[in-house]
Amino acid sequence: MVSKTRLILSDFVVSLMWVWSGSLIKIFVFKVLEMEHDSRGEFLKNSLSIMNMFLFSFLGKVTKGGTYNPLTILSSAISGDFSQFLFTIGARIPVQVIGSITGVRLLIDTFPEIGLGPRLTVDIHKGALTEGLLTFAIVTISLGLARKIPGSFFMKTWISSVSKLSLHILGSDLTGGCMNPASVMGWAYARGDHITKEHILVYWLAPIEGTLLAVWTFKLLFRQQKQDEKEKLGKTE
Repeated sequence: MVSKTRLILSDFVVSLMWVWSGSLIKIFVFKVLEMEHDSRGEFLKNSLSIMNMFLFSFLGKVTKGGTYNPLTILSSAISGDFSQFLFTIGARIPVQVIGSITGVRLLIDTFPEIGLGPRLTVDIHKGALTEGLLTFAIVTISLGLARKIPGSFFMKTWISSVSKLSLHILGSDLTGGCMNPASVMGWAYARGDHITKEHILVYWLAPIEGTLLAVWTFKLLFRQQKQDEKEKLGKTE
């Protein structure tokens, strides 16, 4: 019970910090350093973003699982037992959402000029397809990294961070390239459009479906790989 309470508190704090970190990087690069939105400015922002993802990966290890993205824990909960699944969707994900909402509210109160977060710039169907495909890609990469290089923190974090950043850039002009329902919920709540059809379909249902499809596809391929290996071993004996 103590470990679960600590994990929930960690999710809240990490989710709040994640919302702040991305905005503070933009403020530092474009306001403090007064850099333009050109290649140099974007390179520095992206470099700091990768360093930031390393920091949050380290925080995840320190807190023994605290994270800011519902999709990360949902993919593992699907593969776990039913009690873990209920704990994830009933406690951890709502706390991540509350942490993001709190973080955005504090951020807007502190820096009113920061804006109101990512917005959908295409129609709802293209937006849902974009977020679903981006989520499918990053969840598949994460599962593959956990399977192929389970012990290398630096290499896993490096590949994961570069992949997330690349996918974010690909989708940034369409949906914001978020792949994080809790973070988007924080900004949508601040704007007052958190219960609209566009928000629920594009930033919640599509990423969840992408996560489920990625987990099931990975399980299917891995099961087929194990069967092929058993057949090879049977032939050699």
